[in-house]
This record gives sequence, C-alpha cells and structure tokens, in this order.
Amino acid sequence: PQGIGSPSVYHAVIVIFLEFFAWGLLTAPTLVVLHETFPKHTFLMNGLIQGVKGLLSFLSAPLIGALSDVWGRKSFLLLTVFFTCAPIPLMKISPWWYFAVISVSGVFAVTFSVVFAYVADITQEHERSMAYGLVSATFAASLVTSPAIGAYLGRVYGDSLVVVLATAIALLDICFILVAVPESLPEKMRPASWGAPISWEQADPFASLKKVGQDSIVLLICITVFLSYLPEAGQYSSFFLYLRQIMGFSSESVAAFIAVLGILSIIAQTIVLSLLMRSIGNKNTILLGLGFQILQLAWYGFGSEPWMMWAAGAVAAMSSITFPAVSALVSRTADADQQGVVQGMITGIRGLCNGLGPALYGFIFYIFHVELNELPMPESPPGGSVVAQYHLQQNSIIPGPPFLFGACSVLLALLVALFIPEHTNLNVRSSNWKKHCGSHGHPHSPQAPGEAKEPLLQDTNV
Repeated sequence: PQGIGSPSVYHAVIVIFLEFFAWGLLTAPTLVVLHETFPKHTFLMNGLIQGVKGLLSFLSAPLIGALSDVWGRKSFLLLTVFFTCAPIPLMKISPWWYFAVISVSGVFAVTFSVVFAYVADITQEHERSMAYGLVSATFAASLVTSPAIGAYLGRVYGDSLVVVLATAIALLDICFILVAVPESLPEKMRPASWGAPISWEQADPFASLKKVGQDSIVLLICITVFLSYLPEAGQYSSFFLYLRQIMGFSSESVAAFIAVLGILSIIAQTIVLSLLMRSIGNKNTILLGLGFQILQLAWYGFGSEPWMMWAAGAVAAMSSITFPAVSALVSRTADADQQGVVQGMITGIRGLCNGLGPALYGFIFYIFHVELNELPMPESPPGGSVVAQYHLQQNSIIPGPPFLFGACSVLLALLVALFIPEHTNLNVRSSNWKKHCGSHGHPHSPQAPGEAKEPLLQDTNV
C-alpha cells in the first residue's frame, strides 16, 4: 500500500496537527481582515459565514463518511484537508473570495469525521478511547501554541508572512497525506463495496435526530445538549473577535487568552472531571458544568473590563466538563447495542448547533448594534488600557447581549437537566454495534469553530 509504514494513529495525529496549526497561525490576521472587509456589520457577517459553513458541514458529513467506507480513507483525508485549507492563501489575494470560499468549504471541511474513521479502522475496541484522546490532545496542543506564534510573527514581520507560512504548512499537510499516509481501510473490504449503493439513510444528516423522541430520558439529554451547546457554538465563532474589537485586546493578548483557556480546559477535562465524577456523581457533574457555563456567559455579557474577561475565561474552562459528563451519562443510560444511535443523536445536535449558533450570535449582535467603525489601536498594551475609548459607541448597559442570551439558554438547559435520572446499574451486554460509534462516545473529542463531526459514523458499512 502507498504510504510510509503501516497505518497508525500517529499518521492521523500529524494530519490534524498540521491542519489546525496552519489555521491557528491566522487567528489574529483573520480578525483584522474580517473587520476591514465588513466594517459596518462585522459580527453579523462573521456569524453568517461561520453559520453557513457549519450547516454545510452538518449536511455533508454523513455522506462523506459513507463514501469513505467505499472508496477508502486516504482520498477523503486529502479532499477534506485540501478544501479546509483552500481559503488560506486567498486572505491576502482577495478577502472577499477568502470569506466566500470559507463558507462553501463547509461541504468538505469535515476532517475530524474521516480521521476518527481512520483511527477506528486501525485500533481495537479497548485501544480506541486512548487513540481518540491522543487525537483530541493534538488538536488542543496545535491551538494552544499557534495563535501566539502567528501574533508574534505578524507584529514583527507583517501578516503577509503569516499567511505564506500557514499556506506552506497546509501544503506540507497535503504532501504528507499523499506521500506518507497509508490507506487504513483493508483492501479486501473495498472491492466488494465498490458497487454497493450509498443509501439515503447513510447520507441523511437528520436520520439520527429523528430518533430523539423515542425515549424520554434521551429526549431530556438531547434538549439539554441543544440548549447548552447552541450558545457555546456561537461563542466560539465570535468571542475572539469580540475581545479584539470591543474589549480592546491586542493580538498578543488574544493569543495568550486562547493558550491559557486551552491549558485550563485540558486540566478541567482530565483531572478535575475525574475527581468530580468520583465524588459527586455523573448528573451532579453535568449540573455543575452548566452552572459554570451560566456564570461565565453572564460574566462575558456584563463584563466591561479586560480582567473580567480573563476571570470569566477561567470559569469557561471549568464549564468544559459538561459535554464529557453528558457522554458518560449517555454511555451509562443506553444499552450497549444503542450506544452508537444515542451518541449519534448527541453529535448530530452539536453539528446542527455549529450552524445555528454563529448565525444567531451574529444576528443578536446586529440587533443590538454591537459594532465598531475602527480597529482598536495596535499599540494598546496586553489587557487593553484604552478599552473605554472603544466600547460600544451606543450607551448600552449590556456590552455583550448574545452572551446574556446564551446564559438564559443554558439556564433552561440546567432546569431540563434536573429531570434527568442518573442510571448506574445497567448491565452492559456484548453486541455487534458499529465500531465507529466510539468516536462519539469519547469524552474529549473536540468540536472546532465551524466544523461538525459526522452524526452517522455508527451507521457506516465497516
């Protein structure tokens, strides 16, 4: 088979690291270009662009996953990475084309779906959790380091060098897939599948969501996930722009914020989560995470000083324990042969939120006229002492209206979660449920701004 060595998790790890490292470098330049391209309605346009990308990813992920079962993973790794990184060089060539290509690239920007399928091909059931954890940690590590590097290079050498470097890393990733990544799908399984038709059920992104109402407990869990992840998805799409434009953070401050938040989130999802699960139980951990999320969203919404953003960011790291705890509760509540179906519903809802959340946040910013007509001064020190000059030009009591809307949404999620029973005595029986469902059950699987995981991996052929 083409590639270097036999298929391994390390091939998948390198692909993910290079892709998101390239995009992480562009964090600061993207915020500047976004405001310069859409000076009047920056937040609205950002929400629409990310919303279209998220919805297209949600709609296309099941089909791409099903096709990769027939034609192999390597070709679709190449396809998804190419289209995800295609907009990068356009940032300096034509900003309008840059944002247009970003929005339509959502059709193929589902690298995580193919990567998790790749890992599932080459790992045993008992190894898969650790393998997914390694992929997730790599994703987090790339975003912890790259924004700071990009901000530094942009300040010293200019944004053009950062774009060239990001483009070179994206090309390196594509070349790595072409030359070094071997096919993970066994050869003996592909010829028999070449003539196999792709059923609509496999390609239907709403197939898993149609089963939501069949069980009252699952329905409560899904409502909780929807109400809590909708504001989270919107926050991911606009928060760093909010820090830059409204709170007066410098590029270096935004990069440092991302790094600190990433490190604290990793600690929260590993050490803190395990301690809480053992001490207060699964359901109470979910409630605690939702409580932290309400606090941090309210803090973001009413916060008017940079130190408030930093303090709320620490609380936001603690709120990241919610989804891993939900995944664990689902794995306990559902029978073994229903794990993939239920986890698929949860992932489908999160994918839908990745499209709706950014658009909703952008629309709320637009309604409340949260926008600026000029960029914050680049000379502003970390933390932004000139924030007062750049706060909302309207005398608004609420600096961040969408975050307060998000806090209300999560409050509803908390009330719904109170009615979820905590089942701990189910007998897990062995069955032949599809191996790809493991990608949904792993607690630390990330969800990047604008990219939805495949809802129907568990329904694929392999």
